[in-house]
Amino acid sequence: MNKKRIKLIVFMIAVCLMTACGRNEVESQTEIKESEGEEMQMQETEMQANEDMIAEAIRQETSKVEPETESSAQGNTEESISEQVEELREPTAEISDKIPEKYLMYQLKEPGTIEQISYTAHDYFGDGSEITKYANVYLPYGYSEDKKYNVLYLMHGIGGDENEWGMTGSTSEIKRIMDNLIYHGDIEPFIVVTPNGRSSSNFAAQGSDYNSFYVFGQELRNDLIPFIEKTYSTYGEYDENGYDLSATREHRAMAGLSMGGMQTINIGIGECVDLFGYFGAFSAAPTSNTAAKTAEILKDNIYEIYYFYNICGTEDQIAYASASAAAKNLPEVCEQFDPEKNFMWQELKGAHDFKIWYLGFYNFAQIVF
Repeated sequence: MNKKRIKLIVFMIAVCLMTACGRNEVESQTEIKESEGEEMQMQETEMQANEDMIAEAIRQETSKVEPETESSAQGNTEESISEQVEELREPTAEISDKIPEKYLMYQLKEPGTIEQISYTAHDYFGDGSEITKYANVYLPYGYSEDKKYNVLYLMHGIGGDENEWGMTGSTSEIKRIMDNLIYHGDIEPFIVVTPNGRSSSNFAAQGSDYNSFYVFGQELRNDLIPFIEKTYSTYGEYDENGYDLSATREHRAMAGLSMGGMQTINIGIGECVDLFGYFGAFSAAPTSNTAAKTAEILKDNIYEIYYFYNICGTEDQIAYASASAAAKNLPEVCEQFDPEKNFMWQELKGAHDFKIWYLGFYNFAQIVF
């Protein structure tokens, strides 16, 4: 065989190999692209599902409902309400599936007050720059600088802000519940604070990044609690140079609905158990830490948990699964929770709405402090 023929054969073999390699490479690239396309499609589907769930959660949160009560109102004039309150002045509140009517009446004799406040916080989700944020503060009737008060920090859901609990005036259900529990002698007076749970420069209810909810613990520790304890008469010994917030943790509570329930679990218990002694989660959101994760976080915890209260509606398609996974069996996996001492899981027929959340607040207000 002459040299030219040998070269031709070698060339043809090389071409065949290159063609085969090219075809394999093309096929491989095609498979990669198909795989990437499938992965992108899965991600887009998951993102759409999450967006749909968030939209539905917001829709349900913002649907106006009245608190579930034991009976219908017997008259709604100021005079008739005043007469009923005077007649029924005695402590009869208990942990319940419905709120007794007398605890939702307008308290005309000894009403508390609500203040709207602003304070300096920081953009913890961004560059850490100073920002001005807002909150509402309930002060019990007869509030005095000569007395020290416990404080409950009450968080809103994914579609709300500091006003979502309606703590903006005399029509507030939270105010009415507090006014009446105090008036009838069921609880000792305490302060309620409803802040905005987004720690970013854009903390608007619409259009802000939901991830800013997850850094709120820094704002609690560095900005909000110090401001409240500087401004109001609490058990905290405020010092502008810094002070030990853990020394008075038994006088602070944290609770919230939906996303605020997540914050109570993930941040209150998960990051700030040194700041709070009482916790309440009402229909905790899907991103709440599971019971196993909370148990792992608390395995070396040295702070006593005085109480952890949970409530969720069994027809809640948004949160029942997540709230159950977060708390229902918590005492079984974490010895720091005992149903006989410091833990309650309450479930009843209901959806993802304020019928459950007002009831949760009514029950929790009796448990704290």
